[in-house]
Amino acid sequence: MNRSAITSPDLSAQTVSQQPLKPRNVSLLNIIRNAVGGLPDIGVTLKGVLALVTTKPEKKQSIGLLLEQHAAKQPDHIAIRYQQQKISYRQLNEKVNQLAHYFASQGIGHGDTVGVMLENRPETLLAVLATVKLGAIASMFNTSQRGEVLEHSINLVTPKLLIIGEEMLGNVATIEHSLPAALKKQLYFWQDGPASQHECPGHYQNLEQVIAAQAKNNPATTQQVKMHQPCYYIFTSGTTGLPKASVMSHYRWFKSMAGMGLASMKLRKDDVLYVSLPLYHNNALTVSLAAVLGAGACIAISRKFSVSRFWDEIREHGATGFCYIGELCRYLLNTAPSDKDQQHKIRVIIGNGLRSDIWMEFKQRFNIKHINEFYGASECNLVFTNALNLDQTAGICPLSYNIVAYDIENDEPLRDKKGFMLPVKKGGTGLLITEVNDKQPFEGYTDADASQKKLFRDVFKKGDCWFNSGDLVLNQGFKHVAFADRLGDTFRWKGENVATTEVESILMEFTDIEHAVVYGVEVPHTDGRAGMAALTLRAGADIDWSALTRHLREKLPAYAIPLFLRLRPQEEVTGTFKYRKVELKDEAFHLAKVSDPLLVLAGKHEPYQPLTAALEQAINDGQLSL
Repeated sequence: MNRSAITSPDLSAQTVSQQPLKPRNVSLLNIIRNAVGGLPDIGVTLKGVLALVTTKPEKKQSIGLLLEQHAAKQPDHIAIRYQQQKISYRQLNEKVNQLAHYFASQGIGHGDTVGVMLENRPETLLAVLATVKLGAIASMFNTSQRGEVLEHSINLVTPKLLIIGEEMLGNVATIEHSLPAALKKQLYFWQDGPASQHECPGHYQNLEQVIAAQAKNNPATTQQVKMHQPCYYIFTSGTTGLPKASVMSHYRWFKSMAGMGLASMKLRKDDVLYVSLPLYHNNALTVSLAAVLGAGACIAISRKFSVSRFWDEIREHGATGFCYIGELCRYLLNTAPSDKDQQHKIRVIIGNGLRSDIWMEFKQRFNIKHINEFYGASECNLVFTNALNLDQTAGICPLSYNIVAYDIENDEPLRDKKGFMLPVKKGGTGLLITEVNDKQPFEGYTDADASQKKLFRDVFKKGDCWFNSGDLVLNQGFKHVAFADRLGDTFRWKGENVATTEVESILMEFTDIEHAVVYGVEVPHTDGRAGMAALTLRAGADIDWSALTRHLREKLPAYAIPLFLRLRPQEEVTGTFKYRKVELKDEAFHLAKVSDPLLVLAGKHEPYQPLTAALEQAINDGQLSL
């Protein structure tokens, strides 16, 4: 950066420690009252607690073995509902076995990776379950990825074969030329149901055809898989820019099954859990699938979330629960009230990000008896869950964690004179950190260096090790927390994590842009933060906003494209040469606070246009859909 663009830093630290948030603290009276109210479900709760206690890393137990046990005990019980399909546990296990036997014939075994790239449909789960039966690892590629990002993700996990739904052929076509020669010979086409719109490409193999003659018996390998082994990779933006592959083990999956599915949600065999979130997300694949298989229940899969179809599909499947993210609940709440709002069988929902400002309204309007909010990042080594059915909380966690004071301006935790971090008191807000030890192992990412960057050392004593969640939470007391905000170079929009460094890199590929600083800003009537970019143009540049819009739409997923632009003559940095994002986030797109020119992306097919007072008012009133 040009030295003339650097301004003197403000040395006064802006910290987060005791600033109150809207969610209230948890009281002992609330805990006692709700614990007594949960006594009718004590049997399921104890089953979950017992499973938590007996789950050991070296134990020979796995997701595939659990499926086989259900197929033997309740073969005709419906395991999956999808559109008009109903798949029993026997049918599911037999089809999974055929896939597993074929994968084994292709050399897939312990520790190998199988790439999975399909939208929400039963075949996605079939691919995962077949892979884990062999002790192999399913790599769950985000279906929004294409081009350089998809190429990077594939290179991270080096799959031996790729399973590609016909709906994903276009994405894969953008990087086929760069695939290793061996992988090009192991591309498998999975048609999208009987009404398939595509023929199997000549250089692909038709998966349905090649598995047709395979045996349906359980593979012997499933009996040998241990809890500590990885089962799949979930891609996360992280803080380095491009996606990282976080590791999920059978051990953590079973912990989720026991702690959230049984002890917290109290799911039973006759429950139907509706899932409209992407199956490449942990909310669907870990939280929801684990809850269903733990109880021997049924998972109802929706191809994708639809506001207009949501409650109709809930009723069609007879769902008794669903998984959510906060944005999903807000979309539903924004619909016009209907006399059908409470015509459903839903008793429990599970997810994260339900904001306190709509919690009670959502619960009452749709008559939701138990909002099982939870907190737990893909790579985090513990989970908070609202087992006691309290309001406006991410729940309780009995494991070792702490909440420490954080210096937002310098982007680091505060430390005392001895160099140790400072815990916040009840009612305070701070950075959530979790202890890493034998009982709480940190599985991290496939990238060892990236894993190490997520760890703090010498936090409360010399030699200790703690995981940095990157999130601010409110200490509600009695081991309960409420999510407050996301720190660092990642923010969340439309249910997806957006890495600012990745977006900045794509912006600065555009010739007329010299510097780009990307950050998330709050938008009224929405959850998460929308992307905004402060741009410094090259001297004499006459930028074509339509061309820039096309560039971003070609290079980035829709959720990662900045909705607002701010044109600045120069960028301000701190004394450590970090961009001053605190002020930028605060000023956001408010015309009253910003003298720089502002632009907005006000339509799916429109280019950037100047932000006027009328447009700003429409955004603030929730009348302009972003």
